[in-house]
Amino acid sequence: MSAAAAPAAQEPRTSGSRRITFPRVLRSELIKTTTVPSTVILLAVALAVMVGLGALVAWSAVETARDPAMGAAMGVDDGSLRRLAYEVPSSGLPFGQLLIASLAVVVMASEYSTGMIRATMTAVPARTPALLAKTLVITVISFALGVLAAFASYLVAQPVLSGEGLDFSLDTEGVLPSIINTGTVLALVAVMGVAIGALLRNTAGGVVTLVGALFVLPTIAELLSNLADWVDDAARFLPSNAGLQLVAINIQDGQLNQVQGGLVLAAWAAVLLAGAALAVKKRDV
Repeated sequence: MSAAAAPAAQEPRTSGSRRITFPRVLRSELIKTTTVPSTVILLAVALAVMVGLGALVAWSAVETARDPAMGAAMGVDDGSLRRLAYEVPSSGLPFGQLLIASLAVVVMASEYSTGMIRATMTAVPARTPALLAKTLVITVISFALGVLAAFASYLVAQPVLSGEGLDFSLDTEGVLPSIINTGTVLALVAVMGVAIGALLRNTAGGVVTLVGALFVLPTIAELLSNLADWVDDAARFLPSNAGLQLVAINIQDGQLNQVQGGLVLAAWAAVLLAGAALAVKKRDV
């Protein structure tokens, strides 16, 4: 009887306990992302540099306020200085975009270069959940980094700005949404990075492509804007320009407002992610 009972005592787990569920896939992607030392270091560097740039912009505003002659030569008045002070929390955003874009591409494309993608897709045969889980992990991390960096920049800048009466509170109109949307911009850029990494399957190519779209295209558009009015109009819909409008506190005439900028950037991210999902589903690994 004891021999007959032994198999029953060692029954395997039910199939339901071994099912591939999205929370389990998400947990595995979180472990893969957060246990790579280079990722943690890059995020720490991004945070430090974004806060440092915020402090630098605050110092620049104070120095300009202390030297009226310099301000007059630069065409900066008291109102301009006040607007510059309000933009301190999000002033590190361009550098943050650069690092987050690169990180997001590497997180996805490196799996193809190392061959780890075969193990990932074998563990998750449906493939799409693995892509979405990876995207969600890096998106949440990027959002948290952006909000933390913007808020830290605000706190660091206030003692500096107070020397010339340029300090301001969080309830100043537009300041808190700008801080939160700094994280939103980085999150959407991260989505674009993961998508491009999945589409190109090449780390260097993906980084160059995304950095070109975020930084090179706006520069080219600015250089060509004097040649044709439509270039300037079209440039408003480039991802980096739309992201800057999402965190803007003062909207200039002819520019997208915060909601429009957010929708444009979200559209870029959604289209690229949809293309990546289709590519991951259809192509061999």
